[in-house]
Amino acid sequence: MEDEGEEFFSLPTHEKQKAGPASPLGYGSRNIGFNGDSGELEYLLLHTNPVSISQRAKIICRKDPIKFSCVVNEYVGAVRQLACEILEMLAEGLGLGEKGSFSRLIRDTESDSLVRLNHYPPNSTTGNNDINDGLSRRNGSKIKEGKGGRIGFGEHSDPQILSLLRSNDVDGLQILSSDHHGGGVWVPVPADPAAFFVNVGDALQALTNGRFISVRHRAMANSYSSRLSIIFFGAPALRAWISPLPEMITPETPRRYKSFTWAEYKKAMYSLRLGHNRLDLFHADEEVEEEDVDFIKSI
Repeated sequence: MEDEGEEFFSLPTHEKQKAGPASPLGYGSRNIGFNGDSGELEYLLLHTNPVSISQRAKIICRKDPIKFSCVVNEYVGAVRQLACEILEMLAEGLGLGEKGSFSRLIRDTESDSLVRLNHYPPNSTTGNNDINDGLSRRNGSKIKEGKGGRIGFGEHSDPQILSLLRSNDVDGLQILSSDHHGGGVWVPVPADPAAFFVNVGDALQALTNGRFISVRHRAMANSYSSRLSIIFFGAPALRAWISPLPEMITPETPRRYKSFTWAEYKKAMYSLRLGHNRLDLFHADEEVEEEDVDFIKSI
């Protein structure tokens, strides 16, 4: 999968642009979303539906689209299975009666899951940071980060249920760790190409009534070497309802979020800036809280 990403991002600019602009799927450069966010990166965003992958492959990898499709589908199948196993362990840890309470949403044949390849170009000391220079080849050793604070991908949380991220051996990922005074500090996460980084998403925070918190994170682009990351975003079907599970609602932990469909949440997501806390729009109103709890228990 990484080889396919490297091959694509090493193409000349005009060849990569044939796979874009991202709307939201496809190839994008610097611009993130539809509300003015930008970063020091280029990316490919793909839906995990095999038919969609096959169609995109024809413009992403004209040399051998069938190989590209096979590689992406095999990768998606493996990381989806890993995500489901993690979600089933979380369900067991929470004491849920049905261990597939979360994983069934991702296993759905109409799942809206995505896979994203991000390429952060090197921070050249000569000042030439052209994103279209292609991937630089590393010598296999860790490269120290450059000075300054180049934001590759700004602060955000992932809206889906669970995200699995892996990258090459170049640092850049940071998570926001809150302190007791309401502030926070950015904590670097050391790169480990042999590991997957697991991020709780907004949907899982809502499903667990805030028991699990959607982690806010960002990517820096300060390295003198290219950083390539691949992220699987496990999401439910557009029609799926996202509701705090009954087991997560107690007198001590009253219902925090309204019920909403994944389609409704996506619509809100695309209307907001990258760093907005989207779940703030779906806090439960006290006057309908009891009625909504009864509705959840009935389904």
